[in-house]
Amino acid sequence: MQRRPLLAGLSLVLATPRICLAEDFSSFLRSLRARALAAGIPRAIVLETTRDLRPDQEVIKRDHHQAEFTLSWAEYSARVLSPTRIDTGRAKDAAHHRLLAAITRRFGVDAATLLGIWGIETNYGANQGDFHVIGTLSTLAWNRGSRYFANEAIDAMRIIARGQAPAGRLTGSYAGAMGQPQFMPSVYLSTAISFSGNGRPDIWHSDADSLASMANYLTKAGWRAGEPSSEPVLIRPGFDPALAGRKNLHSLAAWRGLGVQRLPGARHLPDSTMAALLLPDGANGQAFLVYHNFSVIRRYNPSNFYALAVGGLGHLVRTA
Repeated sequence: MQRRPLLAGLSLVLATPRICLAEDFSSFLRSLRARALAAGIPRAIVLETTRDLRPDQEVIKRDHHQAEFTLSWAEYSARVLSPTRIDTGRAKDAAHHRLLAAITRRFGVDAATLLGIWGIETNYGANQGDFHVIGTLSTLAWNRGSRYFANEAIDAMRIIARGQAPAGRLTGSYAGAMGQPQFMPSVYLSTAISFSGNGRPDIWHSDADSLASMANYLTKAGWRAGEPSSEPVLIRPGFDPALAGRKNLHSLAAWRGLGVQRLPGARHLPDSTMAALLLPDGANGQAFLVYHNFSVIRRYNPSNFYALAVGGLGHLVRTA
């Protein structure tokens, strides 16, 4: 289940930008229209959504010049866990307390995690992007020779064909990720839900639909209710950093024996709970135990920094 292809300096779906294009854009559009029609998209919608398309040079520029991810964890966390973002999250938490509780009851995903994702993805819906999704996806599909992006463009047409959202609402990032959760069109179709009850998931304007859709995504990815994703810990002097890493799992009892100390107020967990230790800035920086749900958040964005920040922001928002 791929939510979106572009991450903060990490790209798992995108290939290296092509220097020579195999076909001109007009030929590409003819092929895209034929595929969309073969996929059952009504002709009127295919023509309406592709009639005036041109390669979006801003999309190409941003795609070819993604900034390298060179920040340390200390630098990254200071940037994304800002006092303003924390304060805004607390205000959102207070305003949506009952909604978040209802979503947690239904999906088992805690409010702190949802607030963390919401805040980091789009600053609680404030920064969703204003690129025309079908134009963006078509540009990327053509410029990269990418069947993935072409399929996403067709799925965006399918959203319109199903009456789930009008063409004018399909706006998002320069990678085609849409709305407050930043879902790709295929993920919208498979995962977005209408928690507000109108039958058409509105991840652009409805906080209820957006938050519930995020929770549904995490649940489908294997979220375990009642378990944390990560937590800061202390390690004893001389701790062997070779023990760190997501694949090096031990029970909490074993970690305690190795000199890892959980902090006061940490959630009660059985000693048998399996966890890994991360040292994102090395042995002299912060240390974290990460659990099964950490890997689930990485399905949303496969970056350790991102998943740690989601857990950190959620904790800070919910800690007065």
